[in-house]
Amino acid sequence: MKTLKLLFLAVIFLFSFTIAKAQAKKIDVAKSIITWTGKKITGEHEGTIKFKEGELIFKDNKVTGGNFVADMTTLDNTDQTGSSKTKLEGHLKSDDFFGIYNFKTSILTFKNITSKANNTYTVIATLTIKGISHPVIFDLIVKGKTATANLKIDRTKYDIKYGSGSYFDDLGDKTIYDMFELKVDLVF
Repeated sequence: MKTLKLLFLAVIFLFSFTIAKAQAKKIDVAKSIITWTGKKITGEHEGTIKFKEGELIFKDNKVTGGNFVADMTTLDNTDQTGSSKTKLEGHLKSDDFFGIYNFKTSILTFKNITSKANNTYTVIATLTIKGISHPVIFDLIVKGKTATANLKIDRTKYDIKYGSGSYFDDLGDKTIYDMFELKVDLVF
């Protein structure tokens, strides 16, 4: 009986070293950034959005999860200055676009992660903008204490239809494309 107890304790001791715990690595919100690009027939605009918080979850040095909150009140236009910059930022923050006075954050939550190769992962996540959630798929590349991803988002799925040729006729050169791009740079 004593031998059986010792064997049981030895097995538990060995398993405690082989079972890896998931480790959450919080992002550095001062160094991590989202760069957005929106395009229209006559050109494009770009800018940034800061994170409120976020983390990547690792197990056995592989990404197994992630949760991120973007602070939509920090939405900034970086390709213009003066009154043009102020006007565009105000319009993007209005209910025509992101409605940041009612929806101060957007959330991305990883749901499924497949490891590809060379620290690259295909991620299926849920993206919530303006309280509306839809799945998104993108590749995440992890290098040391950084990670990057590029996402293409159909804004009309999140009730952002202003200037969309898919919903309005006769917009001509005022048409704004439905897809916008996000380049995400994470430091943790």
